[in-house]
Amino acid sequence: MAGLDKHTPSPESITLHQQSRTLEVGFSDGNVFKIPFELMRVYSPSAEVQGHGKGQEVLQTGKREVGIVGLEPVGNYAVQPLFSDGHSSGIFSWDYLYFLGSKQPDLWADYTARLQSAGVDRDAPMPEKGGHACGSH
Repeated sequence: MAGLDKHTPSPESITLHQQSRTLEVGFSDGNVFKIPFELMRVYSPSAEVQGHGKGQEVLQTGKREVGIVGLEPVGNYAVQPLFSDGHSSGIFSWDYLYFLGSKQPDLWADYTARLQSAGVDRDAPMPEKGGHACGSH
């Protein structure tokens, strides 16, 4: 089983490239993706980023220089990165990493459009967290 989706190719290699800030993942179908840490961080599957439902996503900014300081396996289906900004609640399944890798141009375009729509610069600091107290992040 590759991940949560049985049709996703299995990962065969995972390499953190600290200097270029990319996670390189090689899959059994021959695809090799270099996924920027920033893309991983702004599309983290965590509730802190995705919210608890459609329309509750939290636009991430100021993540261009984010690093990954740790990468822990989660069972046989995922990894959990510890980002240099302290974010560590996203669990990246193999199929989600495949999605991020294979859809990079579309995801960057979507992210850029959301920034523009919000009138926010990519490098703007994140606003202070509000009074959300669900306890999940």
